[in-house]
Amino acid sequence: MPTINRQVVLARRPNGYPVPGDFRLEEAPLPAVGPGQFLLENHYVSLDAGFRNWMNEGSGDEVLPAMALDAPVMGLTLGRVAESRHPDYVVGEWLMARLCWEEYSVTDGGDFISRLPEPRDCPLSYYLGVLGDTGLSAYFGLLDIGRPAPGETVLVSAAAGAVGNVAGQLAKIHGARAVGIAGSPEKCVRLVDELGFDAAVNYREEGLQGAIAAACPDGVHVYFDSVGGPLLETVVDNLAVGARIALCGAITAYNATEPLPGPSNLFQLTARQALMQGFMTHLQEHRYPEARAALTGWLQSGELKNVEYRLHGMERVGEAFCDLFAGNNFGKTVVQLRDDGE
Repeated sequence: MPTINRQVVLARRPNGYPVPGDFRLEEAPLPAVGPGQFLLENHYVSLDAGFRNWMNEGSGDEVLPAMALDAPVMGLTLGRVAESRHPDYVVGEWLMARLCWEEYSVTDGGDFISRLPEPRDCPLSYYLGVLGDTGLSAYFGLLDIGRPAPGETVLVSAAAGAVGNVAGQLAKIHGARAVGIAGSPEKCVRLVDELGFDAAVNYREEGLQGAIAAACPDGVHVYFDSVGGPLLETVVDNLAVGARIALCGAITAYNATEPLPGPSNLFQLTARQALMQGFMTHLQEHRYPEARAALTGWLQSGELKNVEYRLHGMERVGEAFCDLFAGNNFGKTVVQLRDDGE
C-alpha cells in the first residue's frame, strides 16, 4: 500500500473568481486504516462550482462547514475501496464520496457516500456527471419543479456547464423548446449543433434582454437557473404566465466580495402567476435509482449525450476548478487521477 498521499489544499481564500494560486499541491503521510474505517483509492475528482461557496471565511451553514486554510479542499471523488476495516464496505467496490481533493482518502463512511450500481451500464466518470450529482440535479430540478410540457420554452442558464447541458437535453426529450444561455459564441454553437438546443444566447453580448425575448417569443415557461443575480432579474421580465423557475445554484453569488442586491422585479412572479422554488439534490438520495435508470435509458437510446471536460493528474485539479469560472469548460469537468481499466 502507498505511504504518501498527494493532496490539493486551500492555500488562501479566493478573492472573487478563484485562481490557481489559491490552491497548493502537497504530499502528506497516508494514515493507517483504523477499526471502522476504509481506504478509498480515488480515480476521479469532480469539479463543481457550488463548492466555491464554502471556501469563504465563515461560510459554513446547515449544508456544509466552511473549508479550512491549509487543509485539503472538500469535494466529490469517485474511487475504489482498496482496504477496509469497516463492516459495510468491501475491497473492490466503487463509491462516489464527498471527501477531499486527494489521491487516497481514509474515512469511516460518515461522509456522503453513494455506491455505484452493479453491473454498470456506463463508464465510471459518468457517475460524477450525467449520472452523478450534476445530472441528477438537472433531472430533479427540471422534472419536479419545471415540469416542461410539449411546445413550451425552457430557458437554461450556464447551459454549457455540467448541470445546464443535461437540463436542456431533458427539456428536448420531453418535447419542449430548449434555449441555452452561455458565455461565448463557440459555446452557443455547440449547444445547438452538438446537443440539439433550439437556440442559444451569449450573455456577454449587449442587448441580453432583447436576445432572450427574440429566442423565447412566447415567453419563458420554464427557467432552470444556476446563476442568479442580474441574469435572474432579466429572465423574470421575460416570463410567460404560469412560468416555473427552478433554482439550482447561484454562481454570481459564489464569487461576490460583497452582498449582491436581489432582483428588483419579483412582483412579476405575482403578475405572471409564476412559481420560483429551490431544491437540494442530496435530499432526494432515495430516488437516485429512479433518476439513474431514466438517464441511463436516454443515454442508451442516444437521446441524451454525455459531455466532459477532462484533465489528468492531481496537479491539474486546482486549474480545472478555476476553469469552471473562467469559462474554459464545456460539459462536466473531471480530473482523472489514474487508469480505471475501462
